[in-house]
Amino acid sequence: MAITTAPYGSWPSPIDAGLVASHDGRPEYLGAVGEEMWWTEPRPDEGGRRVLMRLPAFGGEVAQSVLPAPWNVRNRVIEYGGLPWAGAARQEGGPLLVFTHYADQRLYAYEPDVPGAVPRPLTPVSQLSPDGLRWCDPVVVPDGPAGAEVWCVLEEFTGDGPTDVRRLLAAVPLDGSAAEDRSRVRELTDDSNRFVTGARLSPDGRRVAWIAWDHPAMPWDGTVVKVADVTGKGTFEGVRVVAGGAEESVSQVDWAPDGGLLLASDESGWWNLQRIDLDGDGTGEKSALCPREEEFAAGLWRIGHRWFEPLPNGLIATLHGRGAMRLGILDPQTGQLADAGGPWTEWAGLAVADTRVVGVAAGPHSSYEVVELDTVTGHSLVVAAQHEDAVDPAHYPQPRERTFTGPDGREIHAHVYPPHHPGYAAPEGELPPYVVWAHGGPTSRAPLVLDLEIAYFTSRGIGVVEVNYGGSTGYGRAYRNRLREQWGVVDVEDCAAVARQLAAEGDADPARLALRGGSAGGWTTAASLTSPGTAGLYACGAISYPILDLTGWATGETHDFESQYLESLVGPLERVPERYRERSPLQHAERIDTPFLLLQGLDDVICPPVQCDRFLEKVDPRAVPHAYLTFEGEGHGFRRAETIIRTVEAELALYVQTFGIQRRDVPVLEMSR
Repeated sequence: MAITTAPYGSWPSPIDAGLVASHDGRPEYLGAVGEEMWWTEPRPDEGGRRVLMRLPAFGGEVAQSVLPAPWNVRNRVIEYGGLPWAGAARQEGGPLLVFTHYADQRLYAYEPDVPGAVPRPLTPVSQLSPDGLRWCDPVVVPDGPAGAEVWCVLEEFTGDGPTDVRRLLAAVPLDGSAAEDRSRVRELTDDSNRFVTGARLSPDGRRVAWIAWDHPAMPWDGTVVKVADVTGKGTFEGVRVVAGGAEESVSQVDWAPDGGLLLASDESGWWNLQRIDLDGDGTGEKSALCPREEEFAAGLWRIGHRWFEPLPNGLIATLHGRGAMRLGILDPQTGQLADAGGPWTEWAGLAVADTRVVGVAAGPHSSYEVVELDTVTGHSLVVAAQHEDAVDPAHYPQPRERTFTGPDGREIHAHVYPPHHPGYAAPEGELPPYVVWAHGGPTSRAPLVLDLEIAYFTSRGIGVVEVNYGGSTGYGRAYRNRLREQWGVVDVEDCAAVARQLAAEGDADPARLALRGGSAGGWTTAASLTSPGTAGLYACGAISYPILDLTGWATGETHDFESQYLESLVGPLERVPERYRERSPLQHAERIDTPFLLLQGLDDVICPPVQCDRFLEKVDPRAVPHAYLTFEGEGHGFRRAETIIRTVEAELALYVQTFGIQRRDVPVLEMSR
């Protein structure tokens, strides 16, 4: 192929914004129902709803969506949502499914193999507000001591404020008797803990275990594991704490087939697997199953997320790694861990059926697929959501992992995606523009996988670097704790250090650097554009659904789950109020002297639009060109295809107009002047 010479950023690309939107999201919430596999998938072109997928037990059939529109298998527990479905295999009539519907947050039962069956509600509508009762992380208990029930997490709002809420474990009758009668819901625990995960029932049905934590801790700070005995009446008694603590995060708990309690705890400084053999009184000693300086779990942002699954033969399927997570099969008796083969370098979510392990996996050159590992033969194959190249893969980026050096010599992990096009090259001596991507969370991580949104920019000649700044998961608790009381400092410094080092090495044009991020990444972007320490570094920034005012966010302008997150990220408000003011971009809007794009969903209750409104009131539109785009019906993160298309094209337009790139195929971004 002949190579055409053209400036960076001006290259044509077959990857358009519509293609980016159509590939947004991935399969989630895998689970086994008998020998079948079920999960949820996104549908951006159907208003962003999540569909429930079903894969028959044996080969020869393809996965099918179970519920037609407008059914949307999601919930809003802790606003980020949690496991929205569960199922039970039956001898007759096919499987029984329960799921939460996003529109009304009710729990429904459904028998997909019964002719003419439609979902029927199991839970009532709140008398306080339409979505004041929410449910997640369900477990179907078809033969429980109190009859056929669903045990799940109940989130119940008790007032008008976002923190007027209680959470507990509850039992919902499967006969539908609670659909119009709240009193028919049995409360299995009290609401003494602010947050709980769903109950995990022991193999003999005599005990349950769950995870709990309280403000101001986040689940990656400190959680406890609770165990209770199940009585003959289906109640819980003898509740006791068996693991965890204020400085120990347990992200998942489950039972081994022989009744041992398994957990992923960071007691060692890394989320590792442990086992507790409970005595008759419900106590026992912990033992490490595979002690390594690797993570076997991550931050519990969504209730019901799973990083390990016990197999019936006593082995454990587990995700693990430093940074990227791969799939391994652990022998808990010997501590030996054998990794699954295949091209996938990043795994997320697991389910087990007999000797089969199914997960969601991707790599630098493939999107997330549903992959099955046969633990008997060791063979792996894609069984659903198979990656298909929508364009010539020669247009995909060629990423590389890097460890940069930050202030005081600290390590900063990042993924570098240089500009790449099979038929274009820049003129000799020209340096490429680069965009630094700051991930959300901030206690999260950017995975190294094929992302068509990144390819959208790199194939046009704009480089991208994803920074897993201090505070990110995947690198141990010490790396995570770098952000304690340092939010707005460490994240800003780390992103800046990566940008400066790329420029110093001659890989990026120092005059054409940009920063972008959403949610906590939007905070980092806004904080960087208003920080004296990064003055003159970035030519522009793209800010999506950000936090801009720490004081407002800490005093009622967000949801309950993160309402005290700033206690660890910034410090207690009553002790350091000046720190909240000094770090807030809102208080320094006048420092911005570079163009920026602000994107916001109008239904966002996590980072509400009122913060953007106040911020823009302080920006001089004549001095700083900027654009503010809002989207009805979008919350925290964009799900609809038309929204994703608009935001991707607007971001490219920002770079084109700021960097002086000549293109005729980009809609003009109208900016204030």
